[in-house]
Amino acid sequence: MAITPRLELRLSQSLVMTPQLQQAIKLLQLSSLELTAYVETELEQNPLLEQDESETDNKREADRETVPDGETTGDSSDQVEPSDGPDTADLTGADTMPSDGESPLDADYGNVYEQDGVVDVSGEAPAAFADGGSGGGRGNSFDAEQDFESALTKDITLREHLNEQLNVDVEDPIDRMIGVHLIDMLDDSGWLSGEPETIAENLNCELSRVEAVLEQMQQFDPPGIFARDLRECLALQLREKDRLDPAMAKLLENLNLLAKQDIKNLLKVCEVDADDLADMVNEIRALNPKPAQAFDHEVAQAIIPDILMRPNPDGGWIVELNPETLPRVLVNTSYYAKVSKDAQTKQDKEYLAERFQSASWLVKSLDQRANTILKVSSELVRQQHAFFVRGVEHLRPLVLRDIAEVIEMHESTVSRVTTNKYMSTPRGLFELKYFFTSSIASVSGGEAHSAESVRHRIKALIDDESPESIFSDDRIVEILRDNGIEIARRTVAKYRETLNIPSSIQRKRLKAQAL
Repeated sequence: MAITPRLELRLSQSLVMTPQLQQAIKLLQLSSLELTAYVETELEQNPLLEQDESETDNKREADRETVPDGETTGDSSDQVEPSDGPDTADLTGADTMPSDGESPLDADYGNVYEQDGVVDVSGEAPAAFADGGSGGGRGNSFDAEQDFESALTKDITLREHLNEQLNVDVEDPIDRMIGVHLIDMLDDSGWLSGEPETIAENLNCELSRVEAVLEQMQQFDPPGIFARDLRECLALQLREKDRLDPAMAKLLENLNLLAKQDIKNLLKVCEVDADDLADMVNEIRALNPKPAQAFDHEVAQAIIPDILMRPNPDGGWIVELNPETLPRVLVNTSYYAKVSKDAQTKQDKEYLAERFQSASWLVKSLDQRANTILKVSSELVRQQHAFFVRGVEHLRPLVLRDIAEVIEMHESTVSRVTTNKYMSTPRGLFELKYFFTSSIASVSGGEAHSAESVRHRIKALIDDESPESIFSDDRIVEILRDNGIEIARRTVAKYRETLNIPSSIQRKRLKAQAL
């Protein structure tokens, strides 16, 4: 075949992400503080945008929804794949956004963006959209320029450091929710400023469970974190160094004598000689009574909830958007009409048209963001009704797909909505993502079992076993399957380890020694 120049006509398909569409998706996942800063920047840069001050109370009936009493009991194992449901892109289509006639400069629909704006029909996405929204994080950014150096050199905060350890070391979703409350109770020194009883009361769970989670988190880095007083802070650090012997424990119990330099009574109480006491005092002086000071301290800002939830006097719940987190902006059409008549050059006309189109998209994107957040949070309240009524022990297993299927949206949209959004409830302030917990499938195809309830059943089985009949992990799997719980042996082993329960061989040996 001869090599000659020729023309070929090829037909291909691609999904184009216009800058306006990227803006709508970006707004959906911003927190309230980030959204406020973004809108203020747009107000400064766009002369056709103005603050809406017509609604003094800043509230609309559309920003509220009543959730009926009772909970949805759909079978999460039977959920329909939401791949056909609309994503954020579908919700910002031509029917909800300005038309081409209103924005003549918006010719992006027919162009191909080689980097940030294209998703191939084969399913492979550019790096900017690679997360897919499944993780709930904000890993994707639609900004053209990213400051990678500042991201690499940013100092980690104490809260971020503790949350990373919490997500790794605490698997149980209920214990993790307790852990989040404990982190919120830390002061600038790293000490616990509140009482565990407050968390137990708010979450309606056993105080012993909160104390068990606290004891586990006191082993986090930095040593001494989550202490309730100076003695406990020093004791945690000494235990980390394996130096908390009986003599040191007595010295910590009598820190008042150390402060008074009462060496005579300290020697008597600790039952050591002068040299040993001097070494012990030097060890204590080398400890850090304020373990949180080693971390970068961000300016403390009170979390403003995006959603407000309260009981309905007629039954059920009232879920509404917090008006303080809803920026109200309007397009000044009268000003646009006035300056458009005075525009003489083509450049001025193009600038005004572009500003008008950008303002229109921002207003519609903000309204869509508010409606989507309200829809998702209302369904979350409906699904987790038992938690709000009876406490954390009744937290229902829930995944993004469960919400997405009911509200007919894509999982990625639900993931973006539940990131950095907080809801004020009668049981406290929660980030929306904490209402999603893992589940164990049912053998009969009925409603799934929560991972926490399965752990309780495993513990109950092992507590009731006799020394002559010790249950192996395989036997526990069979018993649970007979009770309608489908679970793998390795999952039983993992749950058993998280409950600090020895293996069947070790339990058999221990119970034989007890006899």
